[in-house]
Amino acid sequence: MVGKKPPKALVKTPRLISQGKLPPKWREGRGFSILELKEVGLTIDKARRLGLYVDVRRKSKHEVNMKLLREFLESLRKDTS
Repeated sequence: MVGKKPPKALVKTPRLISQGKLPPKWREGRGFSILELKEVGLTIDKARRLGLYVDVRRKSKHEVNMKLLREFLESLRKDTS
């Protein structure tokens, strides 16, 4: 994993009801949710060993984050082979 930076998780901002229910935007989050890690076949321990941040409080599962994780894992596999 020399030179590879782990991806940052993306989360949606809350909807602002007081401002007319503006649609949520994407921003950088604390880390990947447990559901996202399970979907790509990682445990919390393995993810942290790879340098990924894990947010155990998040319950959401975003397809964008799972795609980032799959691409990151694929690039690691290419580097090791």
